[in-house]
Parts: sequence; C-alpha cells; structure tokens
Amino acid sequence: MTDLTTQSADPKDNEHFEDLGLDPCLLSALNAQHFHRPTPIQAAAIPLLLEERDLLAGAATGTGKTAAFVLPALQRLLDVPRPSRHPRVLILAPTRELAFQTHKVVKQLGHFMECPSMVITGGLAADRQLAQLKQPLDILVATPGRLLKLMADAFIDLSDLELVIIDEADRMLDMGQGPDVLALLEAIPRDFQAGCFSATLGGKGLKDFARQVLDAPEVLQLDAPNQQSQQVQQTLYLADSREHKRQLLLAILQDPTCQRALVFYNKKDRAMEEQAWLTSQGIDSLILHGDMIQAKRLQILKRFRQGQPPVLVATDVAARGLDVDNITHVVNADMPFRGDQYIHRIGRTGRGHQAGVAFSLIERHDIPNLQRIEYHLQQTLPTATIEGLEARFSRKDIDRRPKKTKKKKQSARSGKKKTTKKPKRSNKQ
Repeated sequence: MTDLTTQSADPKDNEHFEDLGLDPCLLSALNAQHFHRPTPIQAAAIPLLLEERDLLAGAATGTGKTAAFVLPALQRLLDVPRPSRHPRVLILAPTRELAFQTHKVVKQLGHFMECPSMVITGGLAADRQLAQLKQPLDILVATPGRLLKLMADAFIDLSDLELVIIDEADRMLDMGQGPDVLALLEAIPRDFQAGCFSATLGGKGLKDFARQVLDAPEVLQLDAPNQQSQQVQQTLYLADSREHKRQLLLAILQDPTCQRALVFYNKKDRAMEEQAWLTSQGIDSLILHGDMIQAKRLQILKRFRQGQPPVLVATDVAARGLDVDNITHVVNADMPFRGDQYIHRIGRTGRGHQAGVAFSLIERHDIPNLQRIEYHLQQTLPTATIEGLEARFSRKDIDRRPKKTKKKKQSARSGKKKTTKKPKRSNKQ
C-alpha cells in the first residue's frame, strides 16, 4: 500500500515562472493574463508533475491550483509533440461549472500553442459532443458520469492517455463519483501519470481513494486543512427568528460597501423562497442551484460576473469552483453543516490580493453547526450587531451551550472491508 507522507508546499519567495522550466509560449500566455509569480501550490506542484511524478495535493479553490496542473499538461504536449485523434490528457472535475472553468484556463494558458481541447459534461447536446470527439484532441476536460457513459457506448477512446488529473477529489467522493472515477481509470489500457487535487487531505475516504489511483505519489499540503484566508473578515450576526435573519440580510446587502454578494442557503427550496423575498424587497438578485439545466446555469453565472445583478443566491453547488472576481461579500444565511463547507463558501471572497467580508447569520438552532465549524477552525468567530437589529441572546449564551458529542456505535457488520479493484498501473522507471 502506498505511503502518503505529507510535505508542505513552501516555495522560494523570489521564484518566477521562468524558474520552472516552462516554454516561452506558456510564459507569454501567463504574462497576457498578468500572472508573473507562481502561487505556492504552483511553485511546488509544477516541478513534480513535470518530472512525471504522481501527486496528491491539498489546495483550496482560489490558490491557483488549476494552473498548477494545466501548465505541466501543456508543457508535456510541447515537449513530446505528436498528432493524436484521442486525448493525451484527461482532467476530471466533479461539476459542470468547474469543468467549464477549467477548460477556460486551458484555452487561456494554451493560447499561443496548438492544443485542441474540449469539455464533456451532462446537460449539453450529445450530437455536438460526439462530433467534436471525431476531431483531433489533446486535452479532454470532463465530469466522470458523462465520460463513463460515452466510454460504455464506445464513443471515446482513452488508449492514448498519458496524464490524468482528478480535481476536487474530496468533492467527487462527497457526490458519490468515486466508483465512476475508478471505473474510468481501470478502463485505460496503458500506464499513465496521475495527479489528484483536493481542498483537504484529512479524510480516510480520500486517502483510501488516493491509494487506489496514485502510484507512490508525492504529497503536498498547501495549508492546514482548517486554514481560511486571512484576507476575509469574518463576523457573526445573531438572529431571534427567520424574519430577523431577513432584516439582517437586507441591511448587509443595502450597505454601500456591498458591491457583489454571494448568499448561501443549505436547501434549494429555502434558497428559492428567500430569493423571491429579496426581489420583493427591491434587491436585484438571481438564484443558482443544482437542478437547473446547464444553459441556464451558465447564463446566470455570466450575468453575475458582469454584476447584473450584484447578488447571487446559491446552494452549495456554487461553493466549489465558482470563478467570479471581485465578490466583496459572502453571507451564510444558513450556516453550513461542516467546517470544510464553511471554508469553501467564504473562499469565494478575499481572492488574490483583495479583501473580503463573510457574514454568518445565527439563530439558536444554528448553534450546533456554528460550534462544529469553530472547532474545525480552532477559533471563535467574532460577533457584531447592527443598530436596531440586536438579538435577545448573546455570544455568552452560545458559549454556555454544551457541545454535543457523538457516541460510537458498534457496527452490526461482520467487519469485512469492501475492496475495490485498483486500476492497472505499471511501475514507473
């Protein structure tokens, strides 16, 4: 079994992209995007992937992780140019939004080279995708379920694959996509290099998954799993009722400093109801949730990027991979259930060198979620008030509330572990 020993991503402060051995055409593309110095995950991951090492990397959205695997993929194609009717690089993403955003980065960074690429996801016209697959193709970005179906129907050939990247692997496992990914890798008839990127590396499920898909990988952890951006100012507002929460939210969105806001709810029905209420109060907003057809979702994201409207109400489908610049405010109108969800949500603001604010609205029934999140963060989040909208309970009431502890239940199963066949991987030289 592969040993997963973690090392920290700690690049040199004076490192430049020129120091990483990238082709001039890639450096030109980086310069065109105003990228001059690699982020920590880029400086640490790019050399390892260029050495054709398998890699397990922990890095959240907003750290530059997409370029950390796209640049080595493009460099590989430049180093060993050869025509192919089948993809040489496969990038797997858990959601359609992330797949399209990743493909956008591929196009941007590959702008000055010949690199045919495409996206395969559900929700798009099958005829168009099948027609594209008949053209020359170097890089394929796909969601696992749709790609597996095309493979089962013999519409795609992965026999030329040299590099497979699995992005947001923890999210894939949360969505139940692990078996699809393993089935895809098992079907690849040749040896390949693999990279696996995840927001956190702490879960046993992820470690077991990585052992099945990676061959003696290098393991990088950009930050501690519970670390959130220091550029995001986090604040709690306490609320006595749902209506109280609404008034707090209204005050936040009407503040002149709120230029572009992302408001999170845990459930689709609640999000739809509250977005309709915001509209009734004169707040121009849109909603994004998982049941929308792809064309509608892309239209909404395009409008939000343009600031028309300035408020997007969303469920957690938007918490990962949402690539929108200049979000000034994130509001947890519903507190998420887990600490990693909280970090992903607030990570939509304070990106790059910009500051951001994240507000969480807390009713009494939200306190258990808050306590779990603060335990995950290893910090107590500060509480503030808005004049005229003070709650009848205080931070002291939260701190006095006993924390629930989970009791270990004895498994009724026989104790036998379910094993999954490991994809075929030959030893690398």
